[in-house]
Parts: sequence; structure tokens; C-alpha cells
Amino acid sequence: MKEILIATANKHKIVEYQKMLEPYGYLIKSLSDFASLEIVEDGNSFSDNALIKARALYDLTKVRVIADDSGLEIKALNNEPGIYSARYLGVDTPYQQKNQIILEKLKGVKDRQARFVCAIALVDDGEEKVFIGTFDGSIAYVAKGENGFGYDPIFYVDEYHLTAAELADELKNRISHRGQALSQVLPYLLTRDKHHE
Repeated sequence: MKEILIATANKHKIVEYQKMLEPYGYLIKSLSDFASLEIVEDGNSFSDNALIKARALYDLTKVRVIADDSGLEIKALNNEPGIYSARYLGVDTPYQQKNQIILEKLKGVKDRQARFVCAIALVDDGEEKVFIGTFDGSIAYVAKGENGFGYDPIFYVDEYHLTAAELADELKNRISHRGQALSQVLPYLLTRDKHHE
């Protein structure tokens, strides 16, 4: 088993990575397997922040690390919340409340284009790569759905006429920003490991 450390303690994310990578013989470890570690994400983009996390963990463990940074960009709000998605309107503010505030801000706004962006950084033995995935949609008029987390209930996926929180997990994992970025990571890992066998 090849070990990969995922730079998150978020259970949803850990499960997504396990489903994607473990069938290929990768053993997934996460931040939950280590003592709590505070990493200051002060980059100016999703890619910067993902690399900051991955480098910090790799320096500490010398184990191959995957770190991601993702967020929601809303065109009418100058691409807010963007890289501040997790901290937007306060770290401790429940997402249900954040979603309602965003819906209020967009009252009467016609152009509701939005997208989720995910940057996945891979740091391993002197090598650094970043993979970007995007998930296009718009902001719904009302929050709907029990699946997913974060901003999913207000993110409307036009193609399926459902919010991200109404999509079945398997479909969402495949078409989401993280799914899109991960689908680039996997072939890269498999090719790289084949050459190093």
C-alpha cells in the first residue's frame, strides 16, 4: 500500500478521497491521524493555499501529501466569498445562516452565475503539482436539499435542475469541482508510481 496523507480533518473530504484512491492501492491518512496542526493559509489564490498546506505537512512528515483548497465564487458579488469561503461572514456562523445572507444579498439580481473552484496540490519528494477543477452553476432563489454541506443547498446545477445538495453523492462526486480536480490527480499518480516501481 502506498501511503498518501490528505491535508484535512474534514470527514466528508476524507471519505471522498478514500473512495477515489483506495481501490488503486493507496492508503489514505488524514490530519485526524496526527496531533492538531495549525497552518496559516495566507495565499492569494486557491492554488497558493493548497500548496502552503501541502508543503507544511510534507516538511513535517516526509510522506506524499495531497492538500486542497476550494471555495465558491459568485459573479455578482465580485467572486466573493472566493478563497475566504470557509471564513466568510465568520468562521462560527452556521452555513444555513451564511446561505440565507447570500440569498438576501442577491435579491433582485438577474445574473446569478457562480462556480465552485478546487485546487489540489500534490507534494512529494521534491515535486509539486497543482490540479484545478471547476463546477459551474448559479445561485438558487431558495436553499434546497439535505445532501452535501456548506454552500451546496444554494448552488443550482442548471444541467440537472437541482441544487448540489439535491444531487446523489455518486453523481456529485463525479461532476463536482473536487471530482474534476481528483480525476486529474489519479492518472498522474498512477503513471508516476508505475515509473518508480
